Amino acid sequence: MVSKTDNNTRPFLKWAGNKYRIIDRIREILPAGQRLIEPFAGSAAVFLNTDYDRYLINDNNPDLINLYNILRQDGEAFIKKCRYYFAPRFNNEEQYYRLRETFNKTTDIHRRAVLFVYLNRHGYNGLCRYNLKGGYNVPFGRYKSPYFPEKEMQLFHAKAQKAEFILSDFKQVIESAEPGDVIYCDPPYVPLSTSANFTSYSSTGFNNEQQQQLAELASIASQRGIPMLISNHNTRFTRQAYQHANKISRFQVQRSISCNSRKRESAGELLALFE
Repeated sequence: MVSKTDNNTRPFLKWAGNKYRIIDRIREILPAGQRLIEPFAGSAAVFLNTDYDRYLINDNNPDLINLYNILRQDGEAFIKKCRYYFAPRFNNEEQYYRLRETFNKTTDIHRRAVLFVYLNRHGYNGLCRYNLKGGYNVPFGRYKSPYFPEKEMQLFHAKAQKAEFILSDFKQVIESAEPGDVIYCDPPYVPLSTSANFTSYSSTGFNNEQQQQLAELASIASQRGIPMLISNHNTRFTRQAYQHANKISRFQVQRSISCNSRKRESAGELLALFE
């Protein structure tokens, strides 16, 4: 079991499905090991709040991995560039849509990384969403004073010196694991309903066939002596898919994706450990 720290570290990105709220539950279940592998990085809340010797952090969103690598390398210089766009003059619809268009057109990876932080904090409801052509299409969020996560970015930069951030397929990442590794998977969740499908964090989705494949990969990894923990919604589908897990923990968690705060009700969460 990974030891608990007194103060948890918040991710610097707003992210649908962020695991910060349940990090203590995840940490209680994660086995000890030398390296933690995360095939689905997201906001990297688990990476930030565990204490392994090394980390391999993957995602299929090139903007996210590009951002993490640049922040890891450039640190304070990059943070300063991001801070520039958190001035009041950039917190309006005209500037937001102008900068969103710039983000979608530029091929400069440093420019994209800076604007990704701006869009994440100024966009609607903390969403990260792309259209079918790969264009970032989250509307303006209308926040009075968007928070600039300077401290959180500094903490990420420091922790990132122990990590490798890669852009790859989740299957290849899992199959590359070796004895001594521990895998934590936070895939796009199985939707609770047809109106609650928030899997468009990249321009590609994540279907039930891939969900089933992930469960099969977990069984194979555990047979190779590599423990793997998966989080997902507690549904009939996931309970069936994870039936070969050694341990399943179920609990309720408050969701914060709905645009109507009165509809942000608790939902069933599931953690399945294969070891």
